[in-house]
Amino acid sequence: MLRTALIAALLTLLPLGARAASPAGPCRDTSYQGRAYTICAVQAGDDLRIWQNTPDGTPFGSFERVGAMLGAEGKQLAFAMNAGMFHPDRQPVGLTVIDGKQIHGIVTSAGPGNFGMLPNGVFCIKAPGQGFAVIESRAFASSAPACRYATQSGPMLVIDGALHPRFMKDSPSLHIRNGVGVSADGKTAYFAISDQPVSFHDFATLFRDDLRTPNALYLDGSVSRLYAPGLGREDAGLPIGPIVGMVIGRG
Repeated sequence: MLRTALIAALLTLLPLGARAASPAGPCRDTSYQGRAYTICAVQAGDDLRIWQNTPDGTPFGSFERVGAMLGAEGKQLAFAMNAGMFHPDRQPVGLTVIDGKQIHGIVTSAGPGNFGMLPNGVFCIKAPGQGFAVIESRAFASSAPACRYATQSGPMLVIDGALHPRFMKDSPSLHIRNGVGVSADGKTAYFAISDQPVSFHDFATLFRDDLRTPNALYLDGSVSRLYAPGLGREDAGLPIGPIVGMVIGRG
């Protein structure tokens, strides 16, 4: 009994994303500071990709269309999430790299909306097995690492262990939000979506203090949605732009 209690106590000290994932998939429902979230953890070596346009140049727009393409190859999505902000035609606002090819350049100037709330940043998926990074956009522009896939969004949630300077603890601006943070060793990417409206401050605190990611990036709010078949979850909504997801199965 003592050993069981000790193990349980140790597990509560681990960041949520580091605890064992459900056998049903990489995502798990949890709560932090009284707020509900779903967190999906991806490890270096997992097949994590970003999708934007189909071969005919039109945006995929939905998890279903990505899943149908993968199904034809004998593969499937373990989870998927919207991966960054986009224009009305669903083309990305900022840097987008798909399978090593840049399809939209980086934007480093301040601007309107959340994307332009500097500092913003880039989520980079490196070569297979080499892990991930979240990098402030101007630092990325001055010394870009090799990314097999990348998406730019904003604002940064956590920058070198500090919350974005414009976040207010008592902000009345509450929305469903999703984002991504990367562990200090770059080997784990944590994708999180709030299951109830939260402030930027509270969402960023989840990444900094519970998931313990020194850098984290906001992906979006008004269109935030998740596909997590292991949880029986498939959020519906209007067509979206960039999509990030983990692929399983063999073609």
